[in-house]
Amino acid sequence: MEQKDMINHWIESAEQDYIAIEHLFEKKDYSWSLFVGHLVIEKLLKAYYIKIKNEQPPYIHNLLRIADKAELKLTETQMDDLTVITSFNIEARYEDYKAEFYKKCTSNYTNIWNKKIKENKLWLKQLLQK
Repeated sequence: MEQKDMINHWIESAEQDYIAIEHLFEKKDYSWSLFVGHLVIEKLLKAYYIKIKNEQPPYIHNLLRIADKAELKLTETQMDDLTVITSFNIEARYEDYKAEFYKKCTSNYTNIWNKKIKENKLWLKQLLQK
């Protein structure tokens, strides 16, 4: 697969996942909405990594590490956002962490973070268009 095709694959997959975020939120499945939000940002960061490095992205889920490996310059706010969004990757977490996370995922909290995920998505897509 060529570089452009790989990048487009990650972008298209992120866009499909973004639609799922909204559906999950509407159904009040807040923790999964945020989990999928993490996937959206991860996929776009991996597309950016491919654009910059012209190689397969690393098999990691920590958004700050992916951004660092892609030599992406981040503001303090972006670093803070990526740190929190990384915490939404609940798949491999211990049950006590998941329980605390589920309690935190109110409608208001999820709405705030879904907006931040959208902002970061738009920013990353802008970088990918340059």
